[in-house]
Amino acid sequence: MTGTGEEQGRAGPPLWWARRRDAVGDAALGAVSAAECAWEGIRFSEEAGIPVVAGVLFGVVVGATLVLRRRWPIAVVLVGIAVAPAEMGFLLSVAGMYTLASSEVPRRIIAALASMSLVATFVVMYVKTRGDVEADPTLVLALSVFVAVALTVPPMLLGLYIGARRRLMESLQERADSLERELSLLADRAEERAEWARTEERTRIAREMHDVVAHRVSLMVVHAAALEAVAVKDPARAAKNAALVGDMGRQALTELREMLGVLRAAPKPVAAVAAAGSVEAVVPVVPAAVVAGAEDGPSLAELEALVGQSRAAGMAVEVVVHGDGAGGGYAVEVEQTAYRVVQEALTNCHKHAPGARVVVRLAHREGEVAMQVENGPSEGPVAGVGLPSGGNGLVGMRERVLGLGGVFVSGPTDAGGFRVSAVLPVR
Repeated sequence: MTGTGEEQGRAGPPLWWARRRDAVGDAALGAVSAAECAWEGIRFSEEAGIPVVAGVLFGVVVGATLVLRRRWPIAVVLVGIAVAPAEMGFLLSVAGMYTLASSEVPRRIIAALASMSLVATFVVMYVKTRGDVEADPTLVLALSVFVAVALTVPPMLLGLYIGARRRLMESLQERADSLERELSLLADRAEERAEWARTEERTRIAREMHDVVAHRVSLMVVHAAALEAVAVKDPARAAKNAALVGDMGRQALTELREMLGVLRAAPKPVAAVAAAGSVEAVVPVVPAAVVAGAEDGPSLAELEALVGQSRAAGMAVEVVVHGDGAGGGYAVEVEQTAYRVVQEALTNCHKHAPGARVVVRLAHREGEVAMQVENGPSEGPVAGVGLPSGGNGLVGMRERVLGLGGVFVSGPTDAGGFRVSAVLPVR
């Protein structure tokens, strides 16, 4: 891991301190405490009958332990209690008790050490005052209690308050960081949803345009091939085929204009509000007309006209309908999907099975509508009209049917033909 020159020039905090200024502050506080205890060590050496140097050194060592208050607050308080009979360590006791109360030490330990410090201060004060001043015992007792409480309770209460406030700020900071991460995650998910919506929109537009154009153009190619074959021998039939090619071209252009009109319409964005935050992600909405065709698009009622176009192109098509409800009563998406499946299946028959007999079956059942397009073996050359195939027909049909919760099956038959079957729920 590398850093900039400025970062390398600033050394991190030493040992257990979180910041450099904390280390400097504790060092200064320890020096003041050591000086205080050294001064008090002179009196202690006279009373204890030991050399002054020993008393001063003892006071320096005791006072300097305040430097360790952040690392070992319990030890600092215990040292203050231990030297209480020597009447030294005033700053050590007060600062140690404050640090202990503001630390993460359990409350029962804080209460026990605070009680010990209170009792030690009271005893020392009581003995010292009663021995030096001849006063009323009640006054001495009250004064001792006051001093003991004043030196123990305020630092402890202040430490408890500062510790609780620090923990609250840390908790708020953690919640803020967690919320920021969650908002970032939600923003990423919203972007993923927007990208997915754009991809889905492009896929559906491509599928719709394929279904609209492929059938018309395929029929135009079939009629053009027939026109080329009979142009000299049968001028009347050639003229009829030319008229059909023109009609197919005009219908294809009309449907393309409708499609382009839908695509040029301004999309309506929808605001997806995240449940855990206030992030709004604008996700593009796929136009309904692009997803399932325009409201006045193809339906099962136009199935006969669709079959008639294939018959006009020379294909032998038989239509078998079972049940009631043909051409109405279903949702728009169901009607259009059923129509597109039959349309694309007939287009594939023109491409891959020229001259084959085709059977279109439509069954209206309870809760579903089924369709099947089956062709027999081709009676002519497969590439007779030269229609290209991009391999998107079956894929598009499957996507449409599965998108509505239906079932789609396709594959060759035992007789050498091909069968496309689909079942759509009507709800």
